[in-house]
Amino acid sequence: MIHFKRVAIAIALGTAAMTAMATPLKWGAQNDILTLDPHSQNHATTNAILMHSYEGLVRYSAKQERDVEPALATKWTYINPTQVRFDLRKGVKFADGSPFTADDVVFSFGRIRQPQGTMQIYVTGIKEVKKIDDFTVDLILDAPQPILLRNIIDFRIMSKTWAEKNKSEKVQDYKAKEENFASRNVNGTGPYIITGWNPENRVNMTNNASWWGKKDGNVTTVAYSPIKADATRVAALLSGEIDLLTDLPTQDVNRLRNDPKLKVLDGPEVRTIYFAMDLGSDELKTSNIKGKNPFKDKRVREALNKAIDREAIKTRIMRGLSIPAGVMVAPGVNGNTLAIDVALKLDVEGAKKLLADAGYPNGFEFTLACPNNRYVNDEEICQAAIAMWARVGIKAKLQAEPMSTFSQKMQKFEHDIYMLGWGVATYDAQYMIQSLARTRTKGADGNFNFSKVSDARVDALSDAMGNEVDVAKRNGMIAEALARIRDEHLFIPLHHQMRPWAMKKEVTTVHRSDDRPEARFTNVGGS
Repeated sequence: MIHFKRVAIAIALGTAAMTAMATPLKWGAQNDILTLDPHSQNHATTNAILMHSYEGLVRYSAKQERDVEPALATKWTYINPTQVRFDLRKGVKFADGSPFTADDVVFSFGRIRQPQGTMQIYVTGIKEVKKIDDFTVDLILDAPQPILLRNIIDFRIMSKTWAEKNKSEKVQDYKAKEENFASRNVNGTGPYIITGWNPENRVNMTNNASWWGKKDGNVTTVAYSPIKADATRVAALLSGEIDLLTDLPTQDVNRLRNDPKLKVLDGPEVRTIYFAMDLGSDELKTSNIKGKNPFKDKRVREALNKAIDREAIKTRIMRGLSIPAGVMVAPGVNGNTLAIDVALKLDVEGAKKLLADAGYPNGFEFTLACPNNRYVNDEEICQAAIAMWARVGIKAKLQAEPMSTFSQKMQKFEHDIYMLGWGVATYDAQYMIQSLARTRTKGADGNFNFSKVSDARVDALSDAMGNEVDVAKRNGMIAEALARIRDEHLFIPLHHQMRPWAMKKEVTTVHRSDDRPEARFTNVGGS
């Protein structure tokens, strides 16, 4: 197991009396984190864990998850539409005891924008972070940013002196399997101190007694356990080995719901599960079709889309815990409406005709890449899709592997077609459009576009909505972009996930539709 420097642990643990009163939370889920570097990987589980230690200038409130409240900044003032002044919280210390100042914000801005990471979307449209004094910074914008505050929630602040001391000024290059001090060690300002990470086994956290804020819960230590196997996760909850389970196997939900020792907290997740196709390469790596890329033909993409039986996936695999998807953002995200989110119906004969019209009457071959420990029933859904495609003549092979290696290959553009789930951290469709569907550039545009999508109209709409402050006009742009992405079949949306959590009766917590449980909102055995 990896141990961190214990500079602040004595402060966090306090006296022996405090230790005796410690309230542990044992939390289990399917997926491990990818790294401890807060600027490296835009991966929901990694962000959910790291937010316990690394903080942003602002955060979502406990009661209204879409409402923004102060965090490391105490207030913000618009000097003009492209200059926003943030007053920083005084007296805040990092876990190693060093003070938090404006220098850390400026440093973190430069760091998160480095191209080897995938977190640039959270500072999109920010041209400069300018230090005014030790506790004041101005965010200088390229143009007015209508969702600036929601974006910067996941702009996490690192200590400049700590990073420099430990040769971690550069963001870890995860896809190249690089490690640095920051990818294995944590020094944040948040309510918990991450004390160790044993990959595929455990992340340990302990209370930060010097945290500036006030917790609503009584949890003082957290042990997060990634447990890949469905049966093992459920057994761990039933036996009391874990207190909280946030990846429920769909086949076990009713069983857990009816267990008198447990309770299930229901709620949706603003996450869409989808397939992304390589739309840019001249030839697919794993296909029997040589000299051209079948996915560049809209008819092929539409055929693959129409061959999917989303209702069968919902009833047989997801046990009703999914919403068949027509667009790439889930209900609860600005831009999703009942009128636009209409899932394609199964049409086997229509799919066959489209393939024949495109010149593939006998189908063709490719490999579908799929994570097998990340999303609800991920590998099973990929297996079902392959069977569905077979009915229209498509011969797909499955390449399933853990998210850690799957993600590295995806970021090196090694997949011809792959499954991914996209959660919308900002609750606004611009986040998806700009990340996934915008043509990839060196900045935030297309920063998670690993399927080489490029559509001039979507690009224009993405750029325009990013600066449009008229709500009605902006929502019109979002609607047009979502409809075009849907109608051009630039992706194959499958469903939006539902996300029930199960826990012991004596555990209370706040369900979050971004699937980020927070220990500071959690009580175990008390209130």
